[in-house]
Amino acid sequence: MIKESTIAQQLDHRTIRAFTKQPVAPEIIEQLVSVARHTATSNFQQAFSVISVTDQAKKQQIAAISKQPYVAANGHLFIFVADQHRNQQIGAEMGKTENQLGGADRFLQAWSDTTLAVQNTEVAAESLGLGTVILGSILNDAQKLIDLLQLPQLTFPVLGLAIGWPDQAPQLKPRLPEKFVHFENSYQLPTPVEPQLTDYDAVVHQYYDLRDANRRVDTFTNQVQQRLAMVPEKRGELLAVLRWQGFLLE
Repeated sequence: MIKESTIAQQLDHRTIRAFTKQPVAPEIIEQLVSVARHTATSNFQQAFSVISVTDQAKKQQIAAISKQPYVAANGHLFIFVADQHRNQQIGAEMGKTENQLGGADRFLQAWSDTTLAVQNTEVAAESLGLGTVILGSILNDAQKLIDLLQLPQLTFPVLGLAIGWPDQAPQLKPRLPEKFVHFENSYQLPTPVEPQLTDYDAVVHQYYDLRDANRRVDTFTNQVQQRLAMVPEKRGELLAVLRWQGFLLE
């Protein structure tokens, strides 16, 4: 049974982007990697790997890729990688030359293994009092990151995770009301959607206003509609990079 304190911790999750200079002890890093390794895995293939980026020059380059300067600052940086290369290597060493590890099914298995490991590691880190920020922004230039980390065929970077001792205490970010994300037995989105989100938009507007009065104040629905046709630079190349890595070729 999940302890009530664990649920309270998860409901109180806040993204932390500023860490103190106190380093995360090696034994904590080892413990968190152990948690990642013990995450649920599809078909027991364990199709992910974790890279600790400790080289400051590489952290700087990843910060540039992410366009998030804090990535290169204090804290420990993990890059979680979908990894079918290891299983291909095992098969090759056992004389198996044919494999389907680059197919959509195996890619999605590796992707889900990886994202589950990220979430597990984040929960564990926060249980120790650490702050965390998950970095989808590492895919702003996937090929550059692949080259930087020397990722072989049948691997692909999925998410970064920066952890450290918190040096900020941001507000709790408001989430969508349950009726828009939880349905029973079939998909039942209440429509029209946008008019029913007026109250939620007001809460989000206030959240941004209180977080930083000098920044643009926005609502949830406005953010959604602005991103409908937006393809960030380099992200339009993701399918090509995936195929270059040996995935989704069928």
